[in-house]
Amino acid sequence: MRRKNILHLLVPSILLVSITACSGGDKPSVGVKDSAAPAAFKMGTEPIELFIVSASGDSVESFNDRFQDLIAAKYPNVKLTYLPWKKEGPSIQEMITAGQQIDLYFDSIGIFSTVQNYQLQMDMTDLIKKHNLDLGSLEPVTVEAAKIASGGKEMWGVPVFNNNLVMYYNKDLFDKFGVSYPKEQMTWDELNELSKKLGRTDDSNVYVGYTTSANHALRMNQLSQPYLKQDGLKSAITSDNWRKYYETAFLTPYKASGLDAFTSKNNRMPNFLTQEAAMFMYLSSAMFINKEYETLNWDMVPIPTFKDMPGVGSQPYPTFFSVTSTSKHKDEATEIVKYLVSEEVQMKLSKKGIMPVLNNDAVKKAFGQDSKFKSKNLKAVFTNKFASVPFKSKYDSLVEKTYNDAVGVALNQDINTALRSAEEKANQILASEANK
Repeated sequence: MRRKNILHLLVPSILLVSITACSGGDKPSVGVKDSAAPAAFKMGTEPIELFIVSASGDSVESFNDRFQDLIAAKYPNVKLTYLPWKKEGPSIQEMITAGQQIDLYFDSIGIFSTVQNYQLQMDMTDLIKKHNLDLGSLEPVTVEAAKIASGGKEMWGVPVFNNNLVMYYNKDLFDKFGVSYPKEQMTWDELNELSKKLGRTDDSNVYVGYTTSANHALRMNQLSQPYLKQDGLKSAITSDNWRKYYETAFLTPYKASGLDAFTSKNNRMPNFLTQEAAMFMYLSSAMFINKEYETLNWDMVPIPTFKDMPGVGSQPYPTFFSVTSTSKHKDEATEIVKYLVSEEVQMKLSKKGIMPVLNNDAVKKAFGQDSKFKSKNLKAVFTNKFASVPFKSKYDSLVEKTYNDAVGVALNQDINTALRSAEEKANQILASEANK
């Protein structure tokens, strides 16, 4: 296979799973408890059923294990029924059309803004105040992310758990080639030098030094670049910082890693989980999702940083829980969300390996301690500061594939052609949406 075909290979090697760190900054004032707040709502004892939906594709078993079982123990009278969206089943819109009650909605920041497509969004600011839900106890960047995903002026949801990018590495491949393991804190230049030592052919097998999931790397880019311009429905992909990010996170390390040799031989992208790549930048939740991590000899370090931005990692990737505009049980639904961000629940989630949003050192330290990976370098999840979250739009998901494809175009041709073409295609998509 020739380089021209790399364009068609640049897709994530692992499916996106919406199981989606630590930063400073001033704590938000919205929703923080104060003495003037009204008396807190108290959950009744009458039986009540609340329905929750998501476009994430999460299974019922996964949802119940993380949330429903905890809620049932806390509120025995509340039945929280998760209605998963499945390709073979009714869509969320079809549920709404059929008259299905929907009280809560949850999704990761990557697609949360699409809640507008169903007219389920509502500003939760008053409910947050009424229920004394203390946003000031949460990671400030996740609260700010919720506001940004809500259009900037409202609060459609509350962050409940988080995610970020880390660098996984295959210890067996490093040992095989006599290369020292990655340092705890590397720059991208240091990663490139390491990748050169690992991209090689051995016994007819081609190994790649580094790979990533382009979709996630783009969504959570360290330079906080938005997909679209905030002052109009136009692509923002041709900015100088986007060019810098493409060159740093994709082009230079891919070339150093020997990606071309691999794709030429295999006609696809390398898979870290089948020992074809030595390093893989991906979601910190992946180790708890993909069974292959149970048998792979791996560990992790924080992702590389830019020289002029030391200590800054990826953007956060929080999942928000939202009380819907159509719910007849808004108070009860808000109490459920409030309980999910309590120290009690956040500690339990953290121990399982679900990244907490509570800004609490003890909760963070407990991360993954009840999991089979407690001996791994799990502190790497919290080493880097979060990059800030840029402008988000419900149209972001429509142009993402175009931006992903631009990586292949840049490898085959040049970065100028790639970004200019991506901009043109994205603007065509956006113009079409505007005319609907």
